[in-house]
Amino acid sequence: MTTTILYVCVTCRGNPAVAADASDAERPGARLLAAVEQRLSADGDNGIAVVPANCLSNCPRGCSAAVSASGKWTYVIGDLDPDRHAGDVVDFARLHRAHAEGVPEWRDRPEHVRKHTIARVPPVKPAAPSPSVPSQEPS
Repeated sequence: MTTTILYVCVTCRGNPAVAADASDAERPGARLLAAVEQRLSADGDNGIAVVPANCLSNCPRGCSAAVSASGKWTYVIGDLDPDRHAGDVVDFARLHRAHAEGVPEWRDRPEHVRKHTIARVPPVKPAAPSPSVPSQEPS
């Protein structure tokens, strides 16, 4: 089974309306990363690699995370609260890992993931070889 990668935006400040100026405090994205790592460590899960990301470009709906794996669909999830949604992200990553194409049944996904999926990106396919173009040189 392929390793599932769980990217967590560590630069997220959370919802801008809520997190006014917490320049000295640990960013909510970093807290989400710590909560996700703690949850996976406690459960002894080896099939999910957690990777800090410097930005997932979803600032208006941060905190954000993305779940991806080779040959599978990628999901970007937003509006994550580090104190409430680490478990939802981990549960979804496990569902993603277990599904051959990375598309778990909608009804099986945690409620927050169902309501706050920002994007679903198709798997990258290998580039098809370009057809040979006949030479245009004069004969």
